[in-house]
Amino acid sequence: MPDNNSSKDGNHLAFEEKVADLDRQMNELRKLTSVKGIDYSSEIRQLQRQQVTELKRIYSSLTAWQTVQVARHPERPLLSDYLNLMVKDFRELHGDRCFGDDRAIIAGLGQIGRERVLLVGQDKGKTTKQKIASNFGCPNPEGYRKALAKMKFAEKFGIPIVTLIDTPGAYPGIGAEERGQAQAIAANLYHMSRLRVPIICIVIGEGGSGGALGIGVGDRLAMLEFAYYSVISPEGCAGILWRDGSQAPEAAEALKLTSKDLYKLGLVDAVIPEPLGGAHRNLHDTVHNVEDYIVRTLRELRRVKIDTLLDNRYAKLRSTGVSATEKLRRRTKAGRERIKEALEAIPGKGKRVPAKV
Repeated sequence: MPDNNSSKDGNHLAFEEKVADLDRQMNELRKLTSVKGIDYSSEIRQLQRQQVTELKRIYSSLTAWQTVQVARHPERPLLSDYLNLMVKDFRELHGDRCFGDDRAIIAGLGQIGRERVLLVGQDKGKTTKQKIASNFGCPNPEGYRKALAKMKFAEKFGIPIVTLIDTPGAYPGIGAEERGQAQAIAANLYHMSRLRVPIICIVIGEGGSGGALGIGVGDRLAMLEFAYYSVISPEGCAGILWRDGSQAPEAAEALKLTSKDLYKLGLVDAVIPEPLGGAHRNLHDTVHNVEDYIVRTLRELRRVKIDTLLDNRYAKLRSTGVSATEKLRRRTKAGRERIKEALEAIPGKGKRVPAKV
């Protein structure tokens, strides 16, 4: 398998060696300042400028595999961070009324900005105990059934829905399959496409396979700049195609899973910018950017009539995977039909009568 871990200090990724070295130099100067009382502030500022330049160089041209590594960074903000910093008066709702309460999916009511919303998100957990309880962010079918039940509750009271996606995929265990994993995800796809409230979906980290799709159908789909969204993980793709997990970097390039690629393909409606060096370097700015996008988009969607919203959602889903030429044909089809009807409505000229000789 390719090296997917952080460097020796645990905070820097493998391709950030120079950034890590600059950090070590700055820490040494700060220690010398406290021990010897010598002012090294000018040297530290110079190193900080070098670090900013290096981060701009690295993050302006990340490969697909490097983007996956950033999305999996252990310090990247998780659902709990967004709940603490972005959502006011959050009240969690539990259980699917069928089997149990899956901790990999959290659902509850809260306020974002001035908007009351139902927030549904996938949680990986921070501590070891939390990670085990949530299957490292891999939901069971009861998690998807819980999410759908709470979404129908929100529809009943006209509450908009916001989903935060961060999962490597649905849990692949035998028990999950026995309890209907595929059926639970399919039911969510079916019902979310018809819910009569605005729905915003945001990929905040990993967006893997059907696990992400299970809460990923909505009126707007956005991604953080260094998140990824894919039909399968790069390791899984490499294992299937090459039978070799070390080919994951090549698989990541082939999958076109980065936000830039997906935006060009028209599968993502917006790319939410991250702070310099990734979301893990500035938690508060990242959460602020996500909150700002949600508030702006909800304000926009609320102006649209619900029947028009559903028609647009249907058209958006039907256009997935359609080529640019076909999209242009579909957009101009209605115009052509109106012109044709207008021409047919024009009264025809009378038949010409031959002149008498």
